[in-house]
Amino acid sequence: MPVDEIERIRAAYKKRKNEESLYSLFNPGQLLMTQQLERALLRVLADHGVTSLRDKRILEVGCGAGWRLQQFINYGAQPENLSAVDLQENAILAAQAINPKIEYTCGNAENLPFPDQSFHLILQFVVFTSILHQEMKHNVAAEMLRVLQPTGFILWYDYYVSKPTNPDVKGIRRREIRDLFPNCMFEFHRVTLAPPLVRVIAPHSFLLCYLLEKIPWLCMHYLVVIRKKVPLKTDCRLEASV
Repeated sequence: MPVDEIERIRAAYKKRKNEESLYSLFNPGQLLMTQQLERALLRVLADHGVTSLRDKRILEVGCGAGWRLQQFINYGAQPENLSAVDLQENAILAAQAINPKIEYTCGNAENLPFPDQSFHLILQFVVFTSILHQEMKHNVAAEMLRVLQPTGFILWYDYYVSKPTNPDVKGIRRREIRDLFPNCMFEFHRVTLAPPLVRVIAPHSFLLCYLLEKIPWLCMHYLVVIRKKVPLKTDCRLEASV
């Protein structure tokens, strides 16, 4: 992977530090979007029979300062079962300061430092849209599949539309997601009302935002459950009769 792509990603995330107030939970729009996503996440986990995270090994690719994994601890995950990787050293240091029991690694997710089939659940939240180099996307996706257990699944949350005002991100649609994770099964959900709308409306009416999010084409992200296809066992009786 060209070093310049990694440096470009790091530089893009540094720029976002100037927008911290935009992503603060004291911002009504950000609070509402966080609650929308949390409801969708818990619903999807429950639909797939995951109502206890106590024994689940979980990896987050692109963890930032570790806020998402802290959220999963609130859902019942155990810190010693959690791992995370991020390119930004300052983010990793901040995350470790918050919860040193979680295994944090500063590095490139193209080479995950974990054995095959290590995790029940792998999280990817708004990371792939920040990777513009196609080869890097494929390498990271391949590593995620490598360390995923056969019966586990990936939770993908990301934009499916590009932001005209932000050249550092590029939306990823269904076809590309399927291409990144070959031989997998997919369950797509449109979630998160368009952030520009939320930031205008939420300070005045959460109710109107809740109503608008029921209109699928106003939601700008996919929440995707990605599972490996498990080969069917060969029927021994059929083999014997051939």
